Amino acid sequence: MSFVLGLVIGLAVGLAIIVGFVRSENSRSKLRSELATTIAAFARMTVEDSRKLLPAEYYPSWVVFSQSQKLSSLKWLNLHLTKIWPYVNEAASELIKASVEPVLEQYRPFILSSLKFSKFTLGTVAPQFTGVAIIEDGGDGITMELEMQWDGNPSIILDIKTRFGVALPVQVKNIGFTGVFRLMFKPLVDEFPCFGAVCYSLRQKKKLDFKLKVIGGDISAIPGVSDAIEETIRDAIEDSITWPVRKVIPILPGDYSDLELKPVGTLEVKLVQAKELTNKDLIGKSDPYAVLYIRPLPDRMKKSRTINNDLNPIWNEHYEFTVEDASTQHVVVKVYDDEGLQASELIGMAQVRLNELEPGKVKDVWLNLVKDLDIQRDNKYRGQVQLELLYCPFNMENGFKNPFTDNYTMTSLEKVLKDGVNGKGAIENGNSISQKKREVIIRGVLSITVISAEDLPVVDLMGKADPYVIVTMKKSEARKKTRVVNDSLNPVWNQTFDFVVEDGLHDMLIIEVWDHDTFGKDYMGRCILTLTRVIMEGEYKDCFQLDEAKSGKLWLNLKWMPQPIYRDT
Repeated sequence: MSFVLGLVIGLAVGLAIIVGFVRSENSRSKLRSELATTIAAFARMTVEDSRKLLPAEYYPSWVVFSQSQKLSSLKWLNLHLTKIWPYVNEAASELIKASVEPVLEQYRPFILSSLKFSKFTLGTVAPQFTGVAIIEDGGDGITMELEMQWDGNPSIILDIKTRFGVALPVQVKNIGFTGVFRLMFKPLVDEFPCFGAVCYSLRQKKKLDFKLKVIGGDISAIPGVSDAIEETIRDAIEDSITWPVRKVIPILPGDYSDLELKPVGTLEVKLVQAKELTNKDLIGKSDPYAVLYIRPLPDRMKKSRTINNDLNPIWNEHYEFTVEDASTQHVVVKVYDDEGLQASELIGMAQVRLNELEPGKVKDVWLNLVKDLDIQRDNKYRGQVQLELLYCPFNMENGFKNPFTDNYTMTSLEKVLKDGVNGKGAIENGNSISQKKREVIIRGVLSITVISAEDLPVVDLMGKADPYVIVTMKKSEARKKTRVVNDSLNPVWNQTFDFVVEDGLHDMLIIEVWDHDTFGKDYMGRCILTLTRVIMEGEYKDCFQLDEAKSGKLWLNLKWMPQPIYRDT
């Protein structure tokens, strides 16, 4: 009996101790959380905030850091980096060599059979930091960006072997680099040193110059080798360390796989057209094509077809890109003039930041082409390019469905042709049917109402015009025409036309305004529309600026009625 009583008392005391301990830990945890919140609030406090809290007589002079003091801090950092550089060089050289060499092999050009480092040291000259910033991301970590400049004297020797059996030791010398490195310390923990891992990445590459020299020879003796090696080095840097790629170094034991680079969504891009491109040819007109990318890696860049002798090309081509960081990445488009066997000549380039896109909503943009994206202003007009953009995050929860996916709308027959019977191709003729049907087919009826026009350009001697509109579907070449409105620069038509569309995602609507004349007709302008927006929204009304015209707007109403889908039963 006494044994049972002692057991009960012991259990009761034990439970009481456990409850007391849990309550104590909860209280301490709450206090730590409140203290962390308070410290974080003080960390975000600006000089102006502190002046509101403290009277002028109690405001310490050391709170404000002048520009000279900030420069002194960078000077102190550079001084100590110079002191410890021999040790940093030894550790960093091995780390960089181990991480970059496999990527060099991955992007090794066909002309080379082998590409490896025989020697890699960063040299005796330490980089210099020229700026520092703390980025608040609202997460459980701290992000620091360091602007760095380095004109180093590294000793880097590449052992290369060509497919012609020639072995060459190539030295990489005269490196000049300016860029911004990002350091992320996360997650924050209670254990010293207060963070679990460090991520580092090249956030921005402003300049990278270097020269290649064959030891004991001239690299130009073998045509194409120098350019191939230089391109490989730049691709390796882009793929191995340039943001959003990041290297994760664990500091404390734990699983940090969530810090690794992962795709977060897809970007659907439709290269619609360009207009008023700069002519690069002395005879005739340029032969433009476009290159698009998010990350400038050869296997991720998309190239359009070339349209010959046209400064207002229409491509209407669709591409898909993987997005890894929508907050910082951007899509770049570069337009070139195809020079045949000679190197293509750049006409201009433009970019769109992905954080400007609303997920699940089509954005139609006209972009001015510039010579260099790093130059804020370009006084020379080089033309414009039109893109249609749709960002689709993987975690969208609003019922949005990407219309470019291959299971968006397919009839039973299309599914059979695409997948074959019992998983095998139904027809084999060079390329499989599944390859031929990679693009989604969306059928339906497009109803377009030509409502009115405003401020049309004057084409008659009397200061008026007799406008009418021709509506054309590009693929089928089906055409409809409005009535003529006499003596008006602001005509009203309110006429509706229906078109049966066989391939809505890849067709286009061309709307031209003409002036009726007794002895002919005069062209007044046009606008070109894709059908993506009306397919997604069902119906919309909007005003469109006339291209190839000094003035003029066109009011249209578009409505999409999808064809019934016959599904397998």
